[in-house]
Amino acid sequence: MRCLRFCLIVTLSGAALSRAAVGENEGFVPLFNGRDLSGWVNVNCAPQTFSVRDGVIYCTGIPTGLLRTERQYENFVLELEWRHLKPRGNAGLFVWSAPLTAPGTPFARAIEVQILDGRNTENYTSHGDIFAIHGSTMKPDRPHPGGWQRCLPSERRCKPAGQWNHYRVTCNDGAIKLAVNGKEVSGGSDCSYRKGYICLESEGSPAEFRNIRIKELPSTSPTPDEIAPVAEGFRPLYSGVDLAGWQVDPGQEKHWQAKNWILEFDGKGKTIWTEQEFGDFVLVCDWRWTAKPVKLQRPVVLPGGEPATDEEGKVKTVEVLDAGDSGIYLRGSSKSQVNIWCWPIGSGEVYGYRTDKSMPPEVRKAVTPQVKADAPPGKWNRFTITMKGNRLTVELNDETVIDNALLPGVPDRGRIALQSHGAPIQFANLLIKKLD
Repeated sequence: MRCLRFCLIVTLSGAALSRAAVGENEGFVPLFNGRDLSGWVNVNCAPQTFSVRDGVIYCTGIPTGLLRTERQYENFVLELEWRHLKPRGNAGLFVWSAPLTAPGTPFARAIEVQILDGRNTENYTSHGDIFAIHGSTMKPDRPHPGGWQRCLPSERRCKPAGQWNHYRVTCNDGAIKLAVNGKEVSGGSDCSYRKGYICLESEGSPAEFRNIRIKELPSTSPTPDEIAPVAEGFRPLYSGVDLAGWQVDPGQEKHWQAKNWILEFDGKGKTIWTEQEFGDFVLVCDWRWTAKPVKLQRPVVLPGGEPATDEEGKVKTVEVLDAGDSGIYLRGSSKSQVNIWCWPIGSGEVYGYRTDKSMPPEVRKAVTPQVKADAPPGKWNRFTITMKGNRLTVELNDETVIDNALLPGVPDRGRIALQSHGAPIQFANLLIKKLD
């Protein structure tokens, strides 16, 4: 009788555990189907950076960049397994991410869940750090020794390179918790954003991801400024590993070099053009000068596009720190060039139209920058260039410098070029969205 009661209790307990296990798994759906990258978008990497091999997402680690989900997520429980294939590997999981990378970086604004191997200091570990990056904010569950917005894990539970690790990430109402291999170790609260994309990060070494699944939780109604911008269909123009997609004359590879997420030009080669032609589009392009700036006299340009002159009719100049000259040609024409330079007028102007005396005054005025928005030489800048029909808008570092300017006679379609004008310069985050 005692055996019967014991067996009955064991059976009922087992059934209860089974129901609990079923309940624990209810609501989860795969975020990776095990066959291809359906549901995921390459943000700024080469086509081969992320691929599917034997039921796992394989990441080469080159270039540094992101693979994101097609849609945003707010509150959820995310589970995945990961492993590094080489010691001291680096990667990451981003949650509540922006759809595009931040200016001058290969990373997006997000909360990052670190995926790192064999690197442990007082300020960071390889066991599940959580931290805010590139404009996101977070209050760590435990104060960081350096005062950073970073939570170090309460214990070190990650297995070394070659072995699989399990992460369970719970994101709810701006709070995040991470369990590593079955135990919660780190977290944060008051996160912003608190709705956005989920990303896998490539950062220099091969890694694999598998068994990615998600369970969405009820919304807690974030405010608009707590939600990441919606993706708009941008795709990379530069792979980060080579010059695929660009027409490059023989020998130009030594002047235009693919250096991870940066495309570097030494100032000695020729202008390079995209292989593809574009009509209406939005182009994102980051750039920065690499030469040491020197003091030079440069002309002063009036708001109407005319050079300023003194009483004797001579062009006025002012001293600037000058690091060079470059530009971006639009629709196959050097005349429709968005200038990159160090003149007092600032970058973004369209020299070919501004200096064309046959153009009406209103055209020349419209292609003259409304404000100088350049960062100092050596710092990153971001252009957002929009071509619609024969109208051009240029934003530089989030300021509109050219607003819906008319470009009479501009071709309907054409290639895009990065100009060689004798100065070394770096480009990054070359991303394009077709509008036609």
